Amino acid sequence: MQKFNIGVVGCGSMAQTWIEYARQRKDCEIKALVDLDLDQARKTKKEQELSGADTFSDINTMLKQHDLNLVFDITPPEAHYETVTKSLSAGCHVLGEKPMASSMDEAREMVARAEKTGLTYAVMQNRRYNKNIRSLRHMIKEGIIGKPGLISSDFFIGAHFEGFRTEMDSPLILDMAVHTFDQARFIMNSDPVSVYCQESNPPGSWYKGKAAASAIFEFDDGSIYTYSGSWCAEGAQTSWEADWRVNGSRGSLLWDGEKEPRAEIVISEDEDKFINDFQTVTPEYKWQGQNGHQGCLDEMFSGLKEGYRPETDCRDNIKTMAMVFGALESSQQGKKINIEVNC
Repeated sequence: MQKFNIGVVGCGSMAQTWIEYARQRKDCEIKALVDLDLDQARKTKKEQELSGADTFSDINTMLKQHDLNLVFDITPPEAHYETVTKSLSAGCHVLGEKPMASSMDEAREMVARAEKTGLTYAVMQNRRYNKNIRSLRHMIKEGIIGKPGLISSDFFIGAHFEGFRTEMDSPLILDMAVHTFDQARFIMNSDPVSVYCQESNPPGSWYKGKAAASAIFEFDDGSIYTYSGSWCAEGAQTSWEADWRVNGSRGSLLWDGEKEPRAEIVISEDEDKFINDFQTVTPEYKWQGQNGHQGCLDEMFSGLKEGYRPETDCRDNIKTMAMVFGALESSQQGKKINIEVNC
């Protein structure tokens, strides 16, 4: 059985989810914990009962002192580039938190480093791993609503964070919309070619940066995706999975992010009728995987063990990052932007 000797970089609250997952696997052993705050690394070691793990305040010392083959990157976004590139260069696969990078140049270099080393770098996109979004995607793939042409998502949450998010210039797009953009790519099985975006910081916002945005994306299959969201929306909140609508040539799909998706499709066309009659269709496909982080980590580890690129491999996830940075560029320039990965 292949054994994964793991170094965890970043010991904040999210690290607990990753560590608890790894502890449940017989093929994983956490050898080291790194955090700029060494006391935090020591605290995590104690709380997670990792008596055999060493603690460090920098990644360089960890990589020199331990023979690792896998690194968990659970650092803030601005530290991802350094953590990933150093770990890959040291011969370690990397599984990391989103967003992939703080710029497209960084993202391209991270992909190039993965290509050069022949190692895996995969990114956490836990909101793909949900039985209802999997059913929604399957219904589109099966042609239940015909050819899709319009897709929209609404995301409105009043999230009172502490820490780096409150200081970011564009917290919604860079730290949260990255999830929703990736969901749109996943649902449509298509990639973006252009975007027009406007950001704002609404009255009452407790964020320093722009916590609301609207964006229009064109995809390479000709479909249009519209995003509307706010991270400082008090009242009438959507789910964290967003509220979705997909319009096709034969009907529409609706998903509120919580309950099972449903479609309304044309029963029969009648030229004499102003509005057609419809029937409701619910999904037959039932995904059996784990939800959220656990489902994404299952896929990542399967890829490592079986030698294939996991679904959220950096070569794919950079296309989601292109949506993020394209939206930011459009907002800053006040015009439509062509999206190019060039990787």
